Amino acid sequence: MKDRNDDWNAWMRAGLAGDEGAYARLLRELTPFLRTLARSGLARAGRSTAEAEDIVQDVLIAIHTRRSSWIPTEPLVPWVRAILKHKLIDFLRRRGTAGHIDIDSFAEVIAAPTEEPGIATRDVVKLAENLPSGQKAVIRAMFVDGHNTQETATALKMSEGAVRVSLHRGLAGLAKMLRGSI
Repeated sequence: MKDRNDDWNAWMRAGLAGDEGAYARLLRELTPFLRTLARSGLARAGRSTAEAEDIVQDVLIAIHTRRSSWIPTEPLVPWVRAILKHKLIDFLRRRGTAGHIDIDSFAEVIAAPTEEPGIATRDVVKLAENLPSGQKAVIRAMFVDGHNTQETATALKMSEGAVRVSLHRGLAGLAKMLRGSI
């Protein structure tokens, strides 16, 4: 690790002095390091790591445009990490920090009810009565009748995307009602 940091520091100093080859090598060597950090930051934020390349490119551009702000007597890695941290935060703010959860993966796990709905199911059905009709129908189809997204979409004559949106909104509405009753 120390050798790598020493090399990076030396290549950056050489790049600042006009050595284009050393500077190009620095950027090439930094890229996998930046990619790993960006993926880790995205994963911690609940985001897809596929978006890491956008952040890496932003960081490389920032390094290039702000390279004169690096103090050659200081280590390079903390400076690079600070740039990446700010670019990651900017990225998450632009895209929203809410993580994506694939509802379909949960819909298959929910057990189909027995003949008699359990107490929790009855409570959900009772609370769902206060939801808009589309959300109520999706909640009932998926949680009471045990249908998956595709079956619910067919039964309610909706697209699968509309079912997922209704489910998400319905669950958010139920959560809000439950928070209000606690």
